[in-house]
Amino acid sequence: MNQDSNSSDQPTGQDPLVLLKTLRLLWTKQELGKLKEEIRRGFARLEDPLAGLLAMLESSSDWKGKGHSLWYCITTELQLWMKAHPAVPQSGTKLKKLQARVLGMLSQCPANLLDPLMSIYQLHTADRNYLLEHVSHLYLQGNYKEAAMLSIKLKLQPDQDVEKMCTPLLLQDKANVVEEYVAEYPELQRKLLHTLDTWCEPSFNIRDIIRPYQGLSNYKPDKFNRRVLSKLIFRLLERFNVDSALCPNVINQRHLRTLNYLFYKRFVEKTMTEENWADHIQSTVGENRWLQGHLVQSLLRHCDARGAARWARHCQVPPEMLPHAVAEELQKLHIQDRVGEVTKADNYEASKKKDYYQLPIPRENIHFLQTWEETLQCWEKVLQAGQVVGVDMEWKPSFGMVGKPRVALLQLALKDEVFLLDLPRLLEQAEAEGEKEKLPHFIQMLFSDAAITKLGYGMSGDLSSLAATCSALKDTEKQMQGVVDLLAVDKQLQWGKDSRKVDGLSPEHSHEERGGRQPEKGLSLLVQHVLGKPLDKTERLSNWEKRPLREEQILYAASDAYCLLEIYERLCKDPESFGLGSDLTESLVGKQSKKPRAKKQLNKQEAPSPSGQELQGPSTEPSRPPAPISPQEFSVVCDNMLQGLGRYLRCLGVDVRLLDNEDDHRKAAEIARQEGRVILTSGLPYQTLRSQVGEGRCFSVNCSQKAKEQALQVLKHFNVQVSLGDIFSRCQVQGCHLP
Repeated sequence: MNQDSNSSDQPTGQDPLVLLKTLRLLWTKQELGKLKEEIRRGFARLEDPLAGLLAMLESSSDWKGKGHSLWYCITTELQLWMKAHPAVPQSGTKLKKLQARVLGMLSQCPANLLDPLMSIYQLHTADRNYLLEHVSHLYLQGNYKEAAMLSIKLKLQPDQDVEKMCTPLLLQDKANVVEEYVAEYPELQRKLLHTLDTWCEPSFNIRDIIRPYQGLSNYKPDKFNRRVLSKLIFRLLERFNVDSALCPNVINQRHLRTLNYLFYKRFVEKTMTEENWADHIQSTVGENRWLQGHLVQSLLRHCDARGAARWARHCQVPPEMLPHAVAEELQKLHIQDRVGEVTKADNYEASKKKDYYQLPIPRENIHFLQTWEETLQCWEKVLQAGQVVGVDMEWKPSFGMVGKPRVALLQLALKDEVFLLDLPRLLEQAEAEGEKEKLPHFIQMLFSDAAITKLGYGMSGDLSSLAATCSALKDTEKQMQGVVDLLAVDKQLQWGKDSRKVDGLSPEHSHEERGGRQPEKGLSLLVQHVLGKPLDKTERLSNWEKRPLREEQILYAASDAYCLLEIYERLCKDPESFGLGSDLTESLVGKQSKKPRAKKQLNKQEAPSPSGQELQGPSTEPSRPPAPISPQEFSVVCDNMLQGLGRYLRCLGVDVRLLDNEDDHRKAAEIARQEGRVILTSGLPYQTLRSQVGEGRCFSVNCSQKAKEQALQVLKHFNVQVSLGDIFSRCQVQGCHLP
């Protein structure tokens, strides 16, 4: 064996246990540089470095379980040393004996030692049958997770039974290991999904799966049932992009739940129009005979024979599936029956409109755009500096099916008109013309222009669906500027305790007492508070992908976007009447220069708008950076919208207190005053909280950034210097300092 050229004058055959003792001493002293140097020099002195490492491991126990950072340091440094000395790795019988010894240890190894040990002992070159036999032995001993993890590392899955390997893991609620086990093998993904779907068949006895594993340790029966399995199947279908037709049982059950939900909305709650209901029933049931049978049964429960026959005809249920009484009624039906019913329903719907928010602009100012030429006229008006635009999006309800919803309609409201963009049609047209990037380009221009104020309600969800619709828009949320999310504003508005009343009725009253209306919530409730009447949400669950859109859908879509303009204007004109401080006006208006600043000054306190856009603070000379402090000297209280930031800072050794989700923002000021902490908050609460504590004791974080970026911003602003010893020096649950 070749020895390290720098240690050729050193004696060979050093005792590995003596080396280990030296390494432990250096580790205790935290002399990492000397430790790494001694690891390389020490292994160079050993007659057989690979056997020496095993001797160290076999004589110790502190590398088992959760793992010991010293051992990770030893194995990774040995890997680096071996790369510099390629003659060290062995082969033949001697290597096989070493592989056999290390395999016996792997089941007790922490995750961070598996890869280094498999690399050092070249387990990827070991006899595959021998490795499979070893994994099988682990499995028979009941070490199911260890067997699966070793199989994953050694890529043994193609030679194993996926159902056999994964079943006990699912019984132990280790679905994450199951996902990892099949992650790189599409055929195994399909086999697993087919197996899971078979277990969800109505006639299947799920106890048959459990029986062979009686006495299984860590068995969690409450985590193993059809509902949990169904959720897992849908997650796997989406993650691995597998055709859902492979899982007919869970798809049918999901459709059946959708069917029951639709009947509830139409016949019990009475909040869905006849047209919407019919659209969704047809798309849900289709030509599936099993679902058609359930449709007929539900019709008979909620309608008389004549009503059931009318809907059975509308949904194209085969006559042979209908009971005799319904089949007879079907023969008697005439077209005018349906026309009469629809007219009656329309008259009823029209009578309700006066109770809801009404668009203040004429119908001819609502434009439905399906061509690029029409859209260009829209962009010319929208993309102007100083413009205020109400933004909303609509998509077909998924009713829990696989995949993120895809935007079917993009609404842009200006003061005098509303544009409804048929997004699927426009994207399809642009792609056909070989210019598929031009529409995303204009949308990105809108959202990234700080000189245009964009109003939304729950904008993050809308942009997530927009990214799912067009991959070119996946970074829109990161790039957006000049956005005011009225959902964030809504959460800060100080409504009175009776504010949820609708026409004098509290939410506890039944929908019959309201004439079929449900308690208002979300944007509709905000519209009612600010503008006096709620939105008519009857069309919320429309099939927005179906063309042409009905007139009711067009008016609904336009109202959803336009009402944002009126809310914004009212709040900015008279914030105090809604419980907002007068100093909030500037935050809501979002005054900015037309060109965004190139670089943010971290030593100057600035307040972002509700969406995270930054507003120029007072014009003062930047102050001198504070004196450097350690994380142990820095104590903060994090608002409940910044829990991720709080946990990240705690990992770095900062003394952090986190508000609970139900806590009022003002509690942060009480804690800050009592315990001398700095408040970390974002958006509108900053305006209120900064006046309740001393100067410089409240800091506004950019909520559009990730936790790591926010933490760096905070540390730089307060000049907190983090050392290696500070990391994980605090308990991650309670935040107390660890000894």
